[in-house]
Amino acid sequence: MKILMDAGPWLPVPPVGYGGLENVVATLTTELRRRGHRVVLAASGDSLQDADGLVSAFPTGQFARLAAPYPHVVGAAHAHAQAVVAAVQQHAAAGDPFDVVHTHLEVVGPAVLAALGDTAPPVLHTLHWDLRRNADFYGSFDGGGRVHFVGVSASQVARGQVRLRRQTLGAVPLSVPIPDTLPASPGERDASVLVLSRMCEDKGTDIALRACRAAGVPLLLAGPVGGLPDRAALEAALADPASPVRGYPDVRWFLEHVDPLLDGEHARWIGSVDGAEKAELLRRARAVLFPLRWDEPGGTAVCEALAAGTPVVAMARGCLPDLVEDGVTGFLAETEAGFTAALGRLDELDPAACADTARRRFTPTAMAQAYERLYAQVRRRALLRLAPRQVPRARTGGLPVTGR
Repeated sequence: MKILMDAGPWLPVPPVGYGGLENVVATLTTELRRRGHRVVLAASGDSLQDADGLVSAFPTGQFARLAAPYPHVVGAAHAHAQAVVAAVQQHAAAGDPFDVVHTHLEVVGPAVLAALGDTAPPVLHTLHWDLRRNADFYGSFDGGGRVHFVGVSASQVARGQVRLRRQTLGAVPLSVPIPDTLPASPGERDASVLVLSRMCEDKGTDIALRACRAAGVPLLLAGPVGGLPDRAALEAALADPASPVRGYPDVRWFLEHVDPLLDGEHARWIGSVDGAEKAELLRRARAVLFPLRWDEPGGTAVCEALAAGTPVVAMARGCLPDLVEDGVTGFLAETEAGFTAALGRLDELDPAACADTARRRFTPTAMAQAYERLYAQVRRRALLRLAPRQVPRARTGGLPVTGR
């Protein structure tokens, strides 16, 4: 099968440091190619992912623009979608069309591809987000039988709009590469716990800081602020009177609610991490924290933590109850007080149980097999739509019915 895998223009694939969606795309692309499929990647031009071609509208990722006001963001998404459409048309004209377009570009991806009508390949769009934030789109969109959706968790799909659910084919849990190494023993681990995410209010960074301070547990924060990778980049942007970063909501929130709680010793922000540094942080942390204020739809970082054999402490929101077995692979809390109390029980959790769960549930093979079935399904539906078949008259009281 020939697949156009659209990651969007925001971060390279695989990402450098933070990048949940892009990590999923990298894992899925690698596994699909291993299974014999041809995969052309649509992403930023600095992507290093092995693929059967690269489509890009920008030489580098545009993630820093995501924290900017809407007028500074929307054009980037559409410029990328335009490059995707051009690739679809060019490959078709060359006599080697795509069998499926798998887009991960929120709203713009399915909207633009649906506008192509029957000239486009069948489209599958993975929903990586809280579906309430674009409710008007999802509540009114019609894929015309050629654009279908898939969620990343059952809880996410259940919160979707009725019209969206009618066009959604199910949910495929996220996966991550499974390390070859055994999880670190308790004696090999650092005293600190880890938050691995972008710093923002929805991720609850301030909750983690207060809880760790109250529990006497050292905390490392790893991730970007307003698209900026580290302290030096943030300070340079803030020192520039013309920099739009000064007005980014995530930056303002970080400076007001997170920065005052950092002391450089027991609570530190180390910026974005990737590669071996990220893997080592995950492996050596006592736990990875997810003090969420929103209903997390997929939880890539949760899967990464468990794959490293590292327990999770999280708020019981969104997909977290589906991913974390309370008391076995982590603890789930309803309140900040409960979250703080869980930090005092980390020694009750077995790293081997975390790693075993990941190897059973979150493998790239399992995710790729699920998507192979969905690709076949959207292709069948598209073919049925273009070539209606007659249902036997005996089933319809003598009247022919068009099968859809």
